[in-house]
Amino acid sequence: MILAVDIGNTNIVIGCCDDDKILFRERVSTSLTATDLEYAVTLRTAVEMNGLDGSQIDGAIISSVVPTITNTVKAAVEKYTKVKCKVVGPGMKTGLSIKIDNPAQLGSDLVVDAVASTSEYEAPMIIIDMGTATTLSAIDKDKNYLGGMILPGIMVSHDSLISRTSQLPRIALEEPKKVIGTNTVDCIKGGILYGSAGAIDGICERMKQELGKNCTVVATGGLAPVVVPLCKTKIILDEDLLLKGLVLIYNKNI
Repeated sequence: MILAVDIGNTNIVIGCCDDDKILFRERVSTSLTATDLEYAVTLRTAVEMNGLDGSQIDGAIISSVVPTITNTVKAAVEKYTKVKCKVVGPGMKTGLSIKIDNPAQLGSDLVVDAVASTSEYEAPMIIIDMGTATTLSAIDKDKNYLGGMILPGIMVSHDSLISRTSQLPRIALEEPKKVIGTNTVDCIKGGILYGSAGAIDGICERMKQELGKNCTVVATGGLAPVVVPLCKTKIILDEDLLLKGLVLIYNKNI
């Protein structure tokens, strides 16, 4: 059984996989001040609450876009599992052909997403990851990673709007009943969610034109289930994409 951990700026995704089967997926808040013991307790809780035995974990892998806590979480994984933990980074075998200006600059989460997507879905493709930032990655028909786009994530937009206005309230990100809001809360919901969906639709259309072909579009990330249903583009929602990619990379580096 493999323990897979993806460290994002807002959330950490934890999952266990066995023979390519995702046994569970949990999200916890990213803490820059938590110790390795605190993270180890979090890992143990996530595993045991899903009815699994941590002693059966015989491998572990991490991807991270938060360098300041990567080693802390790695130490936590090794403290809990008693196995050596791999970390996605330069020098690790991924099988991905990266064609951007500086391949070393590509975030490990985007690498992991691309490895999973090119293994499971038909290229060319566009991969959308909706987290603290919303990223879109373009993969050509030969499964080369060409590049992509980064835009502010939904919560970043929401928090920026609220912090810079005096009378707009913080809201729950749930689908509004209609596009045209008739009260402040629904107006904010519509603006943020339909605005994000519209941006994704527009960017996907432009990327398809640049790629010169119709594309498979795959989305993942904590906020993807909220936004994908509002998009006009046909999008495959795969909430386990990162975990699948981590397991694939782990197996390539045994």
